[in-house]
Parts: sequence; C-alpha cells; structure tokens
Amino acid sequence: MHPAFSVIFLTTLIGAGQGLFLALYTGQLYSLANLLPVQVNSFYVMGSLLSLALLIGGLIASVFHLGRPERAWRAATQWRTSWLSREVIALPAAMALIFLYGLCHYLGWTEAWFVISEALPLDATLIIGALGALASFLLFLCTAMIYAGLRFVKAWHSPLTVANFLFLGIASGFMLAAMLSAYLGTALTAFYGAWAVVATLLGAISRGGTLYRNSKFRCKVDLQSAIGVHHAQLQQKAQGFMGGSFNTREFFHGRSDGFLRLIRYAFLLSVFVLPVLLILLAHLLESPRLPIAAFMIQYLGLILERYHFFTEAKHPQNLYYQRMA
Repeated sequence: MHPAFSVIFLTTLIGAGQGLFLALYTGQLYSLANLLPVQVNSFYVMGSLLSLALLIGGLIASVFHLGRPERAWRAATQWRTSWLSREVIALPAAMALIFLYGLCHYLGWTEAWFVISEALPLDATLIIGALGALASFLLFLCTAMIYAGLRFVKAWHSPLTVANFLFLGIASGFMLAAMLSAYLGTALTAFYGAWAVVATLLGAISRGGTLYRNSKFRCKVDLQSAIGVHHAQLQQKAQGFMGGSFNTREFFHGRSDGFLRLIRYAFLLSVFVLPVLLILLAHLLESPRLPIAAFMIQYLGLILERYHFFTEAKHPQNLYYQRMA
C-alpha cells in the first residue's frame, strides 16, 4: 500500500496523546493508593493540554487525507458498520473528556464527592478520568480495527495489529510522560520511565510477531489464479495502458526491497532499542535530559514504523497492476 503521511501523523500523534493521558491517570491512581507522591494540579493540567494538543494535531493531519474535507462530518454516519465512523466519534469524545479532566484540575475540583468503603474517595477528576481512559482504549480499538478488519489485506488482518497500535501508543505516551516529568522536575520520571519500558518491550514482542508472521505469509492467489492460466513462466509485461492511475499510485508504494529493509532496521532500533537504553541510562545517571531524547527518538521511529506498516501490506489488486509499459 502507498503510505499516506497524513494518516501516519494521525495515528502516531493521537496514539501518543492517548498514551499520555493514560499515563497521567495511572499516576493519579497510584498517588491515590499512596504508592506515589501526590502531584500538584498544574502537573495534570499541563499534561492534559499536551495530550489534547497531540489529539488536535492528529485530527488536523487527518484532514489532508480527505478529498472533500467539507464533507468530513458524513464519516460519522455509518457507525453501525464502519470502524472509521466509530473512530470519528471516539476521537472527539476522548478529546472532550481529556479537556474536562484538565479543566477540573485547573479549577481545583478535587474534593471528594463520596467515599467507597471508607477508603476510596472519588472526586470529579477520578470519574472523568475513568471515562477518558475508557474512551482512549475504545479509540485505540477503533483506529486499529480500521486496518485489522480488512480481510483482503492479509498483512493487517490479525489481532497483532490491534496489539501493536495499543502497546506502541501506550509506550510513546508513557515515554512522553517521563519526558514531561523530567522537564518539570517531578518525582514521577522513574515511574513513567519504567512503565514506558514495559510497554515498549510488549510492543517489541507484538511487532516482532507481526514481522515474523508477514515474512512467512504466502498469498493464496497469484497471477496464474487471477486470470485462470496456470503456466509456470507467466509474467505481466504491461498493465494495459501507458501512464499511471489511481490504482498504481494508491495501492503500491513503489519502493525497493532494500529501502524497506533499511526502514525496518531503522524503526526497530529507534522504537525499541535506543529508547529503552536511554531510559535505563537516565535512571542510572539521574539525567533529566535523556528521557527527552528517548521520547524524541521513539516518536521518529514510530513514524518509520507506521510507514513500514503501510508498505508491508499487499493489496490484491496489485496482481493486475504490477508493471507499467
């Protein structure tokens, strides 16, 4: 498939934004259980604003993928059958809840509304945060199922696609939370960094499983079965017309195997290896700058990973449009 950079930035930006919000809410729950020091409201306000900015940035990037942006609202009308429509609904819902979460912290609405079992005080931020976390997980599912639900694209049609979007989004979000904590000088850098490493390693397992699966996958149809001529030396010399078309531009990337191999090695190194090493060094050296470098490198690697994600998908129509005259 042809990688669309608008979709690449959409999925990586909103993934990091969702992951950052989940990191903020996880830290608040740990603080509630007295496992972490309680943070001031300004920390959650700044984190929520950053998360919201990433989600808005992803939404803006998605507009460049639309042929008629003024008709974008129609994408939400098919929510009963379309994962894309569900994503269009889940994204604004998550943005609204994250905004309310940050607003409650900004206004200091952290007084308990009621107490459960005389031990768990619930306030507005905890309730809205729980709804925001649920919306974030649903958004991860909707985004991933847009691709995992395509049965004719075998490289994507797997539960591993959902796992990849989830783990890589959480990893980048917690890595960003570690960067934010290091920048603000809070005591949560090690906590967020540790969870970022765990999510990154889980992402490495799921993404590695995808690469292994796709390398062993053999398409059940070929040029012979497509046209019903079962000759061993059958080759397509021309696609039937002289110039390019929508089919050749949108369903084939046109890159060499060597280039894609280079992209694969680059994202494996920058998404999984270098960030983990930098976080471990940051913990050992107590450096406030290494978590920043870890997130920056990982996000650049995620752009490469998502580029490779699109190029490794082979659309069946390419059986008919492999060569230009």
